[in-house]
Amino acid sequence: MRTDYLSAQDAAARLGVSLATLYAYVSRGRIDSRPGPDGRSREYSASDIEQLIERRQAGRGAAQGAAHSLAWGLPVMETRISLIRSHGHYYRGESAITLAKGGATLEETARLLWDCGEHDPFIDGLPDRWPEAVALLLQQADIQPLERTAAALPLLALDATHAHSIDPRHRRIDAALLLRETAALLCGAQPSEASIHRVMVASWRKQETGLPELVRCALVLCADHELNASSFATRVAASTGASLHAAVCAGLATLSGPHHGGAAARAHAFIQDTLRERKPVDRIRERIRRGEAPPGFGHPLYPDGDPRGAALLAALRATRPRPAKLSAIERLIETVHAQCGRQPNLDLALAAIASAYELGADVALAIFAAGRMAGWLAHALEQQESGSLIRPRASYVGRMPQREG
Repeated sequence: MRTDYLSAQDAAARLGVSLATLYAYVSRGRIDSRPGPDGRSREYSASDIEQLIERRQAGRGAAQGAAHSLAWGLPVMETRISLIRSHGHYYRGESAITLAKGGATLEETARLLWDCGEHDPFIDGLPDRWPEAVALLLQQADIQPLERTAAALPLLALDATHAHSIDPRHRRIDAALLLRETAALLCGAQPSEASIHRVMVASWRKQETGLPELVRCALVLCADHELNASSFATRVAASTGASLHAAVCAGLATLSGPHHGGAAARAHAFIQDTLRERKPVDRIRERIRRGEAPPGFGHPLYPDGDPRGAALLAALRATRPRPAKLSAIERLIETVHAQCGRQPNLDLALAAIASAYELGADVALAIFAAGRMAGWLAHALEQQESGSLIRPRASYVGRMPQREG
């Protein structure tokens, strides 16, 4: 099993440096440390050490390092928004899991992510009704929530008051309005000043104890996760000077892919298909024997298990919506872990909530998208304020042109 933290001697040996150099890395913030089990010594983050080694190797081959950085590798840009550790992720230094367990709403989390300070951009009122074109979209029952939202955002941009304002407060007021509107669009509701998690639950017409708090917890855990594909796409769009509406449209489009937000829908289908089997354990074993990875399990950044999934599943267990169905989902999780050693990730936890409360896969994706919208807006705001254009170079590996003459 992988060790998250190493002793000073092991850490220095892994880096090939002296203890003094190791301590220098720590003092510069390049390696995280914590008290050792005896209370006198210190331990050092194995993941930080591996990243430092990768940086050094990339420095010896810049092109190879740049290519590697775009596939779960080295950081490609600086951000003050979120940090990922093996034990959980942080929003501007605050533990996301602690915030979720402590009762924070998505709006409060957004204020933290957007670095609002004392300013509350959510105190401004909302329009009484949707623009006519958006209202017509909401009447189309056959349009899925993600597609409906993607179609409506450009229409809402037409009435955005501060679409290209350089005033940080104006931008955050627009971001707050956009976050509320997006959540309402995702669940087919009217704009509301009520807490987002309550608006979403009310739209599903599920009057069940515990569900609002469970959705609140999920929204906070989904709010951001560093430079994932959709957040990076959002930043690229924002770096061109695009408006907040245009930038988050890029994020929403990226989220729709089956390897990103669509993974929650695949996990939901996996749960439903498995629970319909007379012998679900045999079905799971057969799938794994064929080399098919169960959707919703494992995560490249969390080799020992996704803490977001663990926290959300613990919250689901506490509500016990339907004990028989919840027990069946628990057995599914135990079987997968026993067969291939993988732990449930955030996608599986969202799908488990939707399954336990007899809601569709679109609900799992709506929760993910509504929560992540807060993070997209944070990245768009940070990128806009940096004023820089994101334009990576390509490493050409195709046929070389013929030499003339």
